[in-house]
Amino acid sequence: MAKKKPTLFECQHCGFQSPKWLGKCGNCGSWESMVELRSEQIEFLKTSSTSSTPSNALPITQVKNEEFLKFSSYESEFDIVLGGGIVAGGLYLIGGSPGVGKSTLLLKIAYNLATHGKKVLYVSGEESMGQIKMRAERLGCLDDNLFLLSEINLDHILSSIPSFEICIIDSIQTLYSPSISSAPASVSQVRESTFALMRVAKENNISIFIIGHITKEGSIAGPRVLEHMVDSVLYFEGDPSRELRILRGFKNRFGNTSEVGIFEMKENGLVSTKEASRLFFEQKKQMSGSAITVILEGSRALVLEIQALVSESTFGMPKRLATGFDLNRLNMILALLERKLEIPLNRYDVFINVSGGIKISETGADLAVIASIISSFRNRPLNPTTAFIGEVSLIGDVREVGNLDSRLKELAHYGFSKAIVPKNPSNKTPLKCYEVQEVTKLIDWM
Repeated sequence: MAKKKPTLFECQHCGFQSPKWLGKCGNCGSWESMVELRSEQIEFLKTSSTSSTPSNALPITQVKNEEFLKFSSYESEFDIVLGGGIVAGGLYLIGGSPGVGKSTLLLKIAYNLATHGKKVLYVSGEESMGQIKMRAERLGCLDDNLFLLSEINLDHILSSIPSFEICIIDSIQTLYSPSISSAPASVSQVRESTFALMRVAKENNISIFIIGHITKEGSIAGPRVLEHMVDSVLYFEGDPSRELRILRGFKNRFGNTSEVGIFEMKENGLVSTKEASRLFFEQKKQMSGSAITVILEGSRALVLEIQALVSESTFGMPKRLATGFDLNRLNMILALLERKLEIPLNRYDVFINVSGGIKISETGADLAVIASIISSFRNRPLNPTTAFIGEVSLIGDVREVGNLDSRLKELAHYGFSKAIVPKNPSNKTPLKCYEVQEVTKLIDWM
């Protein structure tokens, strides 16, 4: 009697494996996502999980330091996010919503590298070479060192990569390996393609950039192991209908992940901004409900405008909406204003907007949010040359924020004359700083 071959089922959403078919994945909860793997795939998973040549353990003091060779992409904002430049042999994953500018930016970077003598291969599984050249002509990105390849077969792509120094894959979800029976963009295909590209990048010291599609939840489509395999994970943020784009790092083995790159979409593609703060605020006449603050994105200080609208509620339940600011923190601030300043905001709708489309992830803008709410509630404009910096706690005191000196220097660069801060800076600045220890004292400066 023939021995029955083992069966294995895999979820096409999260990569969860089970020896029997399940109608609902036990890991991610998706329905009808379990697909049976072929016996060849099961044998590949078994052999790949064991190493034929085990390595020996060494004391950490005897391990030799590795030096990573970095070179510039000739795009200043992109180099900032990468931690100083591209690493030879690095594997980079870039995600973002459709139309945000992933392919446009990487095509321009490919052109920059090609003009400086590096051989670059741009692989596209979504567009023909004629379509890519049409976009390159519009962007002015034509060079003999920039090669195009329209291919989705992984084996054909792997045979072409070793003769180049830089490779761009657009996108990982379009590739397929003939050794795997599942369709392109499945968990098995994405995992196998990424592993093969990682092996080629490390063995041949080639820098590879992978473009990944994102799901409706905003994460890169495919298994989570995809993000663990690569060296860096970058996300594009921004509304495709607006000019502003923000490139943010979520993982970087060659640098920190706190830096962001700010770009503008122009006729010649995405360009780095020289003065990023001018994209987020506009100095104009006095208007109620507007307050200026400074936040830190990595090592960069950005001047932002916080806009607030407080209007009497026509329904029993007042609305609280926030764009670019955490809604839970807004509710905390409103409760604090009702308790400490006795402002009856429970009868008013409150709307907060951060101009420019950026999302605030730190607490240094609390004081500006409070100032804009009070300004809108009393219909009293604030001085347009005054900025508000500080974190507000639940007990009503204003607390220090990091790198206050660099924030004040950024304000002085754009012509601001006053700043309401929790503590005077150690260095002398051209601004007049007024110290506020409690939120109840903020009214004295408004």
